[in-house]
Amino acid sequence: MEVPVPAWPRFAGLGPLGALPTAPKLARTFSKLVLPGWHLNDLADDCELIISELTSNVVRAATDPGGRPRYDPGGRLPVLWVRLLSDHVQLRVEVWDNLPVRLGMPRPRQAAQDDENGRGLELVGRLSLDWGWDHLPAHDAKRVWALLKGTR
Repeated sequence: MEVPVPAWPRFAGLGPLGALPTAPKLARTFSKLVLPGWHLNDLADDCELIISELTSNVVRAATDPGGRPRYDPGGRLPVLWVRLLSDHVQLRVEVWDNLPVRLGMPRPRQAAQDDENGRGLELVGRLSLDWGWDHLPAHDAKRVWALLKGTR
């Protein structure tokens, strides 16, 4: 079920980007360019970390165990989109992708002390007021979002 999103007067979007290892850096750079213009510099570092984590998760899911991109049956590369929305105080960070549901949905896990991965969604939870995800069948996409609040 799609949860309605409140009206956000500010919107900036990036994509579609191929779900390739270069996508997280492009997404981080995008946020660095947008947030100063919105006077949300105090959220820049947290936004950058969240975008990096969410886009990296898409890239990881879009890559086979050998590190090669997974193409769909039509030969198309999975893509992602980044959306930033703001009401002048709060910032909603969204990362959309068109990966099949079978490749997984965001699920926090308890990483062992010596695990190299598995802490990203815990970090997203700590940095944000709230976060979650939606499967959007009408768009053939998944959306993962996080809500941040500035100090203004």
